[in-house]
Amino acid sequence: MRISIVNKNSVLSDSLESRIEKKLGKLDKFFPEDQECTVRLAQERGGRNIVEITIVVKDGTVLRAEEVTADMYTSLDGAVDKLVRQIRRHRTKLEKRLREGAFQSAEAGVEADDEPEETGRLVRVKRFTMKPMSVNDAIAQMELLGHSFFLFTNEETNGTCVVYRRNDGNIGLLEPENG
Repeated sequence: MRISIVNKNSVLSDSLESRIEKKLGKLDKFFPEDQECTVRLAQERGGRNIVEITIVVKDGTVLRAEEVTADMYTSLDGAVDKLVRQIRRHRTKLEKRLREGAFQSAEAGVEADDEPEETGRLVRVKRFTMKPMSVNDAIAQMELLGHSFFLFTNEETNGTCVVYRRNDGNIGLLEPENG
């Protein structure tokens, strides 16, 4: 796996870099050598150390984990553990894709611009590529990410749709009316 490290407001030590490589080496059995993995490290006021790991596979599946603690090494361990749990939870689908050769190199299509947080204002803009997918694939992707909603291009209608988790625990679909 190819690992790119993005460092913000901190100094990347050799020991932390080797720890990142060692920890992400656990995931090599799921991905080919040319798989791209992005690790974002950030230190913020109040001793917050943030580690965000993003893996975008060829079929558009995004695996992402973020951990915030007072220690960068602990944040790294927690984020890797979250990724391993995601893979285990969705093992059947991921193994099927692995057999189909879906885990191949991907261009990282996720970029994030972080700005200081202010209440009631736009504090983050996130851009990502949208690949056409079925509603069931979008639901699976939402669950993989652990989000309460997921924006996607519906492969049947070619329109932009949103699946979301309702308060009653069921799934809803927002689909624009064209016509």
